[in-house]
Amino acid sequence: MPLSLQPIPYQGSKRALAPRICSLFPSKVQTLYEPFAGSAAITLFAATHGLAKHFIIGDAYGPLIELWRLIIENPSNLSDRYSSIWNEQFVVGVEHFNEVRATFNQNKDPVLLLYLTARCVKNAVRFNKKGHFTQSVDKRRTGMKPDRVTRTVHAVSRLLKGRVTLFNGDFRDCTFAATSSDLIYMDPPYQGTTYGTDKRYASGIERERIIDSLHDFDARGARYVLSYDGQMGEKIYGEPLPSTINANHIAIHAGRSSQATISGGKAETIESLYVSRLLNTPDLDIYHPRPIQEILFY
Repeated sequence: MPLSLQPIPYQGSKRALAPRICSLFPSKVQTLYEPFAGSAAITLFAATHGLAKHFIIGDAYGPLIELWRLIIENPSNLSDRYSSIWNEQFVVGVEHFNEVRATFNQNKDPVLLLYLTARCVKNAVRFNKKGHFTQSVDKRRTGMKPDRVTRTVHAVSRLLKGRVTLFNGDFRDCTFAATSSDLIYMDPPYQGTTYGTDKRYASGIERERIIDSLHDFDARGARYVLSYDGQMGEKIYGEPLPSTINANHIAIHAGRSSQATISGGKAETIESLYVSRLLNTPDLDIYHPRPIQEILFY
């Protein structure tokens, strides 16, 4: 995917995996639902390659959806405001990031969210139990430059305007109207990164709710691809979902873990996908946690 089509850079984006994930999509999709959109890497790839007619970008985090609204509907206003905030760091100095973070945690301004995401350590967003952005500034760089933001948001606006519905709320409500002519791609917070001291998301999703939703999709013939858990080095995240869901469980080699890199390690990552059997995909490597070199779907 071109760099110009990455308006929201953050750790965990499926940008690098988008070609392989989207290769599982059917040839004709009426509406592509992405209810855990984040940076919407799958939507952007699918729109660029004509894989669906319409797109629904959804997320439970309101400021993120408002950021997407600005990107699509008012990119000039967004780029102008971002440029002003970005340039302030050279005037204010070392406290600038912390001041922006404190202001965002009070008013939830989506432009401030973009700056914080672009400027924080490794683009690795973190929230506390109150939903406050807590990640620190990356002192080695200055964040995404304004000229790149301008090019990016205008390109994305041209690509998506008039083709996208934005949705702020629960993923079940977002996908309620999906039919057999549509496709749902879900990338929810994983079991291994949602709870405990290393909380990476503003809100978590219980495993049981994911399972219930997949059963509902199966019952009404809605097709889906789910990215969920996997393996980083020797560490396996979460339990496999039950065999009661009508999906194949496959593996994708995702390269070196950015989170391990932050911690000074070199662990490789295996992403697991649950692919609805209604998609009639060819035989693929069924997922089992095992050494990297034995994974067949690269």
